[in-house]
Amino acid sequence: MALCLANSLISCQDFVPYDQLVRYKWWLEFGYMSSTGKCFDIGNATRESINEFTKRQNDFQNQSQTPIANIDDYASNRQLLKDFNVYCSKEGVAGNGALMRLAPVPLFFFRNEKDAIKYSGISGQITHGDKKSTDACRFYGALIAGAMRRLSKDELLNYNFYSNNRSLFGDEDLHDDIKSIAQGSYKTKNGYEGGIRGKGYVVDSLEAALWAFYSTGSFKEGALAAVNLGDDTDTTAAIYGQLAGAFYGYKSLPKEWVPHIYAKDFLEKLSEWIAYEGDQWYKQHITAQ
Repeated sequence: MALCLANSLISCQDFVPYDQLVRYKWWLEFGYMSSTGKCFDIGNATRESINEFTKRQNDFQNQSQTPIANIDDYASNRQLLKDFNVYCSKEGVAGNGALMRLAPVPLFFFRNEKDAIKYSGISGQITHGDKKSTDACRFYGALIAGAMRRLSKDELLNYNFYSNNRSLFGDEDLHDDIKSIAQGSYKTKNGYEGGIRGKGYVVDSLEAALWAFYSTGSFKEGALAAVNLGDDTDTTAAIYGQLAGAFYGYKSLPKEWVPHIYAKDFLEKLSEWIAYEGDQWYKQHITAQ
């Protein structure tokens, strides 16, 4: 889904939730951007939101007075679809799926931290409607954007990171559970024995990923710590890897791991492309201001 999100940002040259949902639907139905050619291991919350999106598309097409040749093509139907309700989830849906795919958003928008935080939250909210999920994405998006802006680890993990940057988060305060994490609840060296749990609940997942980043000193060491924590190991490692990758950089990935990355050349080019389009977006919007 992260690749679906990255391709949407690149293709639209902007943040377009409708187009993101279309690509998630393609992933579910056709295996779009999947390494196996089909969708696998999809969470219940994500599946329900994509199914709700498809239902809304069908209802919209039936109710519209204007024929739509291809309702998936947002570019051709932009004006017609501007009022489409893209929030396909509801309060109480607080799984970690939105956090797993987040990185393309702060990577695209990190030059403007307010937008990076705002759009990180919306990217999660369209499929995971609980405020805890939205705010986990907002906070983690802020950290990834900060890593891209070359903040030190001490600055990123400072107990006062959130309060010092409160103005970047807009009018909406973080949920208390996420604020507790922002204030350092993950700061234990004891991992599982210290109460860290890498489970499907977004609050647990965020805390576990930050614990792996905090308690280690390299990308490899943190990735192994995330996996060896237990519970939902691949998710913890995927969330950890987004911040750690932004902080340590591509050249710091273990040399013995890199050749085994699936579609490595494609991912390298996609990364260059999202960096380019994000820079262009920033220049255009700064000029417009």
